Amino acid sequence: MIPTIAEAAKLIAAKKLSPVELTQACLSRMHAMDDTLHAFILPTEERALSEARAAEAEIMKSGPRGPMHGIPIGLKDIVDTAGLETTCQSRLLAGNVPDKDAMCAVKLASAGSVLMGKLTTHEFADGGPSFDLPKPPSRNPWNPDHFTAGSSSGTGAAVAAGMILCGIGTDTGGSIRGPAALCGIAGIKPTYGLVSRAGVAPAAFSLDHIGPMAWTSEDCAIMLQALAGHDPADPASANQPIPDYTALLGTGLKGVKVGVIRHFHETDAPVAPATQAGIDNAMAVLRDLGAIVSDVTVSPLQDWHACGSLISMAERATAYEEWARTRLSEFSERVQRRLALGAMVSAVDYLQAVRRRRELRAELKAAMAGLDVVITAGAYGEAAKMDAIPRWDVFAAPSFTIPFNVTGYPAIAVCTGFGPLGLPVSMQVVGKPFQEATVFRVADAFEKATEFRNKRPAMVGG
Repeated sequence: MIPTIAEAAKLIAAKKLSPVELTQACLSRMHAMDDTLHAFILPTEERALSEARAAEAEIMKSGPRGPMHGIPIGLKDIVDTAGLETTCQSRLLAGNVPDKDAMCAVKLASAGSVLMGKLTTHEFADGGPSFDLPKPPSRNPWNPDHFTAGSSSGTGAAVAAGMILCGIGTDTGGSIRGPAALCGIAGIKPTYGLVSRAGVAPAAFSLDHIGPMAWTSEDCAIMLQALAGHDPADPASANQPIPDYTALLGTGLKGVKVGVIRHFHETDAPVAPATQAGIDNAMAVLRDLGAIVSDVTVSPLQDWHACGSLISMAERATAYEEWARTRLSEFSERVQRRLALGAMVSAVDYLQAVRRRRELRAELKAAMAGLDVVITAGAYGEAAKMDAIPRWDVFAAPSFTIPFNVTGYPAIAVCTGFGPLGLPVSMQVVGKPFQEATVFRVADAFEKATEFRNKRPAMVGG
């Protein structure tokens, strides 16, 4: 049985579970499955066992530092790690060994976590499943013929397969919530600026977020507690007080006001029947738990997608402009095409998109004025097959996740069931800025009122 962070932390604190035993169990799953799933770019087995032994010794002597002490984690391979290769899954950074850790890595290490390795990503967190990169793309533990979505693909696969209990994801247009949705786990994009991006390779600076991915929303809350906080090294870092993100868990949903942006997933971009059924069931569950559910209308999903995708393309092209001019052929084909397209975005178009973002942000703020959270789909349906992802997937259909990068609002993807192929479907729970505790309250209550967290991929076994 694979424990959650919350379960493992209680057992470790009671000295009924050894961090070494937990790490060895995760390593066993890695050895058994990663040749198929390709979740890790760089496993760090010896380091993990060393850190687990150190955690165990410290806990035996003076107790745990907190609930992350002794917990096996993974870092997406766009996160700098001192003395450990960080390649961003690109030929351009082969052999790149940073001299210091990214701030998110520092914070997780300070919390006593055990690093299992660097996790597979798309090149510089862009593109899709590319087969012309140094390492193969990650695959979905529910069915390895299928995609994991988003650039935090290795994190999604590794958490779902129980190789790690949680990991770092990054999210510019949905790269935390997409893999969480398709891999059947929980993943939160926090409020913009809540988690420092210092030492993490950029994608689009005004849309980039860093956040937790784990089996449950409760585990995401525990992990976010270790990550959140102001960092002067990140110019977008928010200087906000950090609450207890677990404080509202288990307090019930009586009187909580939930809005459903129904037209996103029913009219603007209709989802698969299983996804629709999952959302409908979730609304019934939330009502039964005492929540007050109503419909919310904002601009069509296509407006949000057009605004966010144009900003993203232009800012990504800016971030890698020099390499695109001098070393373009060393990028994967997908990223070459995206960088070239981004370079053709005019200043007028970019600034019009930035202006439109202000309007959309004000619109969502007004729509949520009398609400605690809003809900919509997390993905269209079950994960597609690896060879069925279009070259220009960013234009194939509007994204359910990018509206909340445009606004910077916190949003979590949680599993709402399974489709006809036996693969997960999901919804998003979206909160007001810096109200992550409320997002976790709703997501956790839904998870604990349903059975979906009791089912792991068949290849994981026990």
